[in-house]
Amino acid sequence: MDEKIIKTEYSELMQKSYIDYAMSVIIARALPDARDGLKPVQRRTLYDMHELGIRYDRPYRKSARIVGDTMGKYHPHGDSSIYDALVVMSQEFKKGLPLIDGHGNFGNIEGDGAAAMRYTEARLERVTQEAFLSDLDKDVVDFVPNFDETEKEPSVLPVKFPNLLVNGSEGIAVGMATSIPPHNLSEVIDAVKAYMKDESVSTAELMKYIKGPDFPTGGIVINKDELLSIYETGTGKIKVRGRVDIEKGKAGRTNVVISEIPYPMIGANIAKFLMDVAALSEQKKTMDIVDITNQSSKEGIRIVIELKKDADVENFVNMLYKKTRLEDTFGVNMLAIAGGRPETMGLKEIIKCNVDFQYEVNTRKYTTLLAREQEKKEIQEGLIKACNVIDLIIEILRGSKDRSMAKACLVEGKTEGIKFKFKESKIMASQLMFTEKQANAILEMRLYKLIGLELEALINEHEETMANIYRYEDILSRRDAMAQVIMNELDAIKKSFGHARKTQIENLAEAVYEEKKPEEMDVVFLMDRFGYARCVDTATYERNKEAADSESRYVFTCKNTGKVCVFTNTGQLHTVKVADIPYGKFRDKGVPIDNISNFSSDKEHIIAVTSQTSLNLYRVIFVTKLSMMKIVDGGEFDVSKRMVASTKLQEGDEIVDVSVLKEQKDIILQTKDGYFLKFSLEEIPEKKKGAVGVRGMKLTGTDQVENVYYTRPGIADPVIEFKEKQFDLSRIKTGRRDSKGTKPRV
Repeated sequence: MDEKIIKTEYSELMQKSYIDYAMSVIIARALPDARDGLKPVQRRTLYDMHELGIRYDRPYRKSARIVGDTMGKYHPHGDSSIYDALVVMSQEFKKGLPLIDGHGNFGNIEGDGAAAMRYTEARLERVTQEAFLSDLDKDVVDFVPNFDETEKEPSVLPVKFPNLLVNGSEGIAVGMATSIPPHNLSEVIDAVKAYMKDESVSTAELMKYIKGPDFPTGGIVINKDELLSIYETGTGKIKVRGRVDIEKGKAGRTNVVISEIPYPMIGANIAKFLMDVAALSEQKKTMDIVDITNQSSKEGIRIVIELKKDADVENFVNMLYKKTRLEDTFGVNMLAIAGGRPETMGLKEIIKCNVDFQYEVNTRKYTTLLAREQEKKEIQEGLIKACNVIDLIIEILRGSKDRSMAKACLVEGKTEGIKFKFKESKIMASQLMFTEKQANAILEMRLYKLIGLELEALINEHEETMANIYRYEDILSRRDAMAQVIMNELDAIKKSFGHARKTQIENLAEAVYEEKKPEEMDVVFLMDRFGYARCVDTATYERNKEAADSESRYVFTCKNTGKVCVFTNTGQLHTVKVADIPYGKFRDKGVPIDNISNFSSDKEHIIAVTSQTSLNLYRVIFVTKLSMMKIVDGGEFDVSKRMVASTKLQEGDEIVDVSVLKEQKDIILQTKDGYFLKFSLEEIPEKKKGAVGVRGMKLTGTDQVENVYYTRPGIADPVIEFKEKQFDLSRIKTGRRDSKGTKPRV
């Protein structure tokens, strides 16, 4: 075969390939269809369960069987995605209307995952069977080939209500994401009926029926006035609070009881909430907490926070709203596949899309039913007519040599080759004009059908068929008749599966929390060589001074209202509030400095740690490995940001020393190759923090500054270890800045 080489621009090919990939993820995996509110994996799982006969009134089947069958037939993207979808569709705390009835451990609201699929069982819920899958046998939707064209699967399920609103959806695609909150089934059905009665209805009028989202976890939506804009545009932020009740506790104390949580708190965020509340007490943000207990069970959420007698309960609850996720935000982005393309839709657009889909589904449904009734009518009329001339029919059958001869006589009146008892019978037989289907039915008719009661039942059945034909034709010919059929079905669904609203919709003022300022006092900051930081009071430090100084890399006194400054080799300055550092006993471990700052031990290492108070009072000297140095006024580092550049570095350079200048007189630089240079600090100019500085020492080859030492008046010069021997730095003679230095003998 001749090869055909196509020359194309590589960037264009990559762009096209990426766009194709992105669209396949958007359409085929991540986003729900606006018509049935399902993603492909959800639709395929439900259809597979329907095909396997795992109905709501039949026994449960192993989840592994369902997942394996779905993956093998319809969704070849791995078993975890299928099982995850199955689990979510069964969790009543995530879905407004669960679609799958799970048996076994399917996880819980506190974030515990479901058991492995080999341990759990599932079956369809009744609502899924009746409102999602019941009409698939009536040619209501198109069936398309599966991935290997060995099976057929529905392109969409004939869902009878806007499932996209009732159950909501969340998904991340390439370059876009969807986040639709769940709503109350009864309210959604009422809104759909209102739209069907008047298609010019506004979003504001629809919201008389749909008050807002109805989260399965309950809670309180506090920005009611913003909901109209959200539902008109399809985007916005819904603020949700947990429900808090106040109860009397033991010994005159007060219990703050959380009985409902914000929807975004589902899962591991409950544990984080408890940790955040405990942290408020540990960090002295509040002194009112006596105890915290999580008494949640299968019956519901119950988190109890016991407060002291004299606690300001209202201020404490407001603190929970401000400082924890008891008040949270649900970001709304109502993005779905409509008309084969992703589209951000408002409330009215979603309802319109579903109503149009209902008309299409019902048109196909009643067209199919009409065709079936007309076929039944044709056969019934043939059987009734045959019963009226049953003697002639029997004579034809007895006189025919085979089935085809008898059928030809019944359909075309051909009597050749048939033996008749009477000439009149032959004349009457030649006048028979049954249709093909009627003739087949007559030939297959059993003798018991000739009983009088059976004939009467056949006539009654024919009358019922004629009534159905008239009804179906009326529905198909009049839009208002079809609308009434759809609304009747919606009423039946609402009656069977509707429930009261769980989420309260209000306009509430923003929580106002008055943070009590801690009494300013001196504390001692301690950080060990592993980077664990903590603070203790000065009395505790004095009692343990020897151990503290020997075990800690950095020890200094600071104010509990101040900040600690961390300088790193990359030239960054990280600031940490002293209030964020654990304060407690001397033997407490503390927390890694990484956890309470933007410092990352993977990318940089600490050069110096000091208090911001010291920096404000003194000047700071910087020395780099390429021997660049400068002095900066410490006030320049009084910044509000958690991370800023403390100095400017040349390419390939890094800081080796940052020191606060108090009593130092001379500086001594030591290089990797063993050169020393001592000179007065007065030779180093003061510059801004954004400056590179001046050269302190001439370096040759790949040599670089390794250590920095200082001399102080009235104090002996440091003695260091040099070439595995003790070396007194007083032996170094004072020189000039920007000279090569000396290489001493030891």
